[in-house]
Amino acid sequence: MRLMKLKFWLTGLGLAMGVAAGANATEVAGVKLDDTLQLANTELKLNGAGIRYKAIFKVYIAGLYLKEKKTTVQDVLNADGPRRVTLVMMRDLSSEDFSRGFMQGIQKNTDKADKAKLTSQFLRFGELFASVPELKKGDVMTNDWIPGVGTVVALNGKKMGDPYPDILFYNALLRIWLGESPVDSGLKKAMLGESENRSAFR
Repeated sequence: MRLMKLKFWLTGLGLAMGVAAGANATEVAGVKLDDTLQLANTELKLNGAGIRYKAIFKVYIAGLYLKEKKTTVQDVLNADGPRRVTLVMMRDLSSEDFSRGFMQGIQKNTDKADKAKLTSQFLRFGELFASVPELKKGDVMTNDWIPGVGTVVALNGKKMGDPYPDILFYNALLRIWLGESPVDSGLKKAMLGESENRSAFR
């Protein structure tokens, strides 16, 4: 009897541990994103995540990480502390096409005054992808804002270039996904935690 009770207890414990293990990651189209992570000695939480679509094709998964949950664009832009946008590639893409998409998103969502202030940083960012001929399915790009350091871009854990010091630059990056003319309106809603974009969580 005791042995059976022990078995039931262990089985229950195993199930509980399984639930706990599954609770620390969010799955988006088969890609798992950590619900929390550490950046600059700060715990960040997954604010929202979804898929960047181009026509019917899935280009990448994007996840926004903040210290605290935010549901409006202005609150995200004004958030203090570190921030991260994680991109997980869903298909192979030339770095030229990828960087063009980034730069177009910046152009559409950055006002003239900020463009003038950030010209040199934008030029340097545009050249960043020249060292990477192609992005492969499964590649992970992180775009971090670290107070006192700047914007740090990394591909598969390897830092790409020097930091970009101006917070205006990081917010210009965020507006690619969260601006008035986002690259994908469904993804914008998903990153703000408003809704799931299309089949994101299948």
